[in-house]
Amino acid sequence: MSHSLPDRYLTPVDVAELLGVPIETIYQWRRKRIGPRGFRVGRHVRFDPTDVQTWVQAQMEGAAA
Repeated sequence: MSHSLPDRYLTPVDVAELLGVPIETIYQWRRKRIGPRGFRVGRHVRFDPTDVQTWVQAQMEGAAA
């Protein structure tokens, strides 16, 4: 991720747009516990930008191995 992330928690739509994947993929990853770590705020799911960036880095390192 070459551009900076916002200084706020990300919605699933934000993460889908950042990664260029359908929103349903974000929810599938969450159900399977293979995507970026998210948390609930009431009924809403949010992602910490730092956790998303860490997850992307781990995916890139895994692909390079």
